[in-house]
Amino acid sequence: MSCSSIGRRLVACLLNISEARRPDLVETVARSAITDTQGRTREGVTVLNIFNDFDYNRSVITIVASIDLIREAVLSVCEHACSVIDMNAHEGVHPCMGAVDLVPLYPLGKEVGLEDCGQEAKALAIALTERVVGTSAFLFGWGDSPQHRGLAQRRKELGWFRKVQDISTIQPDVGQQPTRRYGITGVGASPYVMNCNVTIDTQDLSLGRFVASAIRESNPNGIPGVQVVALPHEGAVEIACNVESVKDSVTSLSCGQEPWPGFTIKGQHFYHAPASLITARVAELAAYYGVAVKGTALVGFTPCECWSLAEDALSKGIGEYWKELHRVHM
Repeated sequence: MSCSSIGRRLVACLLNISEARRPDLVETVARSAITDTQGRTREGVTVLNIFNDFDYNRSVITIVASIDLIREAVLSVCEHACSVIDMNAHEGVHPCMGAVDLVPLYPLGKEVGLEDCGQEAKALAIALTERVVGTSAFLFGWGDSPQHRGLAQRRKELGWFRKVQDISTIQPDVGQQPTRRYGITGVGASPYVMNCNVTIDTQDLSLGRFVASAIRESNPNGIPGVQVVALPHEGAVEIACNVESVKDSVTSLSCGQEPWPGFTIKGQHFYHAPASLITARVAELAAYYGVAVKGTALVGFTPCECWSLAEDALSKGIGEYWKELHRVHM
């Protein structure tokens, strides 16, 4: 099926917040996207999915709306999250720097471009720091104009991967000096990024880091578009991958597996590594050390799945779409 919308000018936001151990609270935060300050339903917005991870103490809320409506929906979630999450009390094995840790905007279909999402991301970052006094933001991707520095680069520059950070030394792109209460939020835009997590049956974190290094895009034999970190998770090690979409077709690298899925943004073609390839590569590397793969989890959807589900949700006026998916998969 072709991945294109029918004139809705859709944008997806896979918003990451630093809370998962209070799932009822996370759902209440997510509902802020589809309810205005007077408690009325916000038309034209849907929450497709809520993914909670207890060990990481991190949730991903997938919000979709037209580019004209996405800002207010996302800002409402950010405001609510900042009011109930205190980074002074946060614990979790996943790296994070903010109560609202990440606000990425992804164009869906062919009507909205990366430049459009970049402008919207910057406006969103400014609005957040104005509405919630004490918050601050760094920009990445098309929100970081004209440099367009990627998320991994920006995180590395700011010390996101370090377990202990002196947040007072961070220079934000938007807002005042970061406070420990809210931390700092990454806001930006890029082609769609999936999260594909592969768990290997070991507690040896050094082995996990070896596997992660071997499949990382920066490795000459790595997988294009894959940014990855190894983390302890539920008594095993998770190879947690951000799967970025890349411009050029790299299906020749799939070594006989299925072609890489693709989609179009305003005439530009993008592709992403399939989860099956990532899992196979991890399994091959781990097996060399006698370790098996326990499972693979795709956090959210592929770009075309996200578009298709959003069209279904919005055409039916379903704001709490994650509940529909939950019923289907029960």
